[in-house]
Amino acid sequence: MVENVAHKSTLCPSARPELEDSIVFGLIGGTVTEPRVVYLQQPLPVTDELIAKANPVTPAEIFRTAAPCAAKGCQHFDGHDCRLAMRIVEKLPAVAEELPPCSIRRDCRWWQQEGKVACMRCPQVITDNYSSSEFIRQVAIPTD
Repeated sequence: MVENVAHKSTLCPSARPELEDSIVFGLIGGTVTEPRVVYLQQPLPVTDELIAKANPVTPAEIFRTAAPCAAKGCQHFDGHDCRLAMRIVEKLPAVAEELPPCSIRRDCRWWQQEGKVACMRCPQVITDNYSSSEFIRQVAIPTD
């Protein structure tokens, strides 16, 4: 039986799986050079058992997770907007031709802030990607 995970807050779709109230909303597929998120129909709560299944890699190498947005507690937040979402929309190409079937969209900070253009880029965002290009790493670096 799949537990229905409900949220009352805005979710960060790039949160670390270790954060409190994290959920898995996608699995990392694709190739080493072009990884892509495969979206789950229903998000799953992050549990110790789920984290253990990632061994020997980090959970963020195989799970795409979301957690309540930390807002002012996040290095990407400028007091009003998520600057990571802004940089992704500004600098990364769209990789989806239509909206991905995302189970967190209605609560997603990136969707609420940037709309469809963020969703079209979201499948290429991998939290722990040790094969990413220098360009992708630069997009992810927090700015002032």
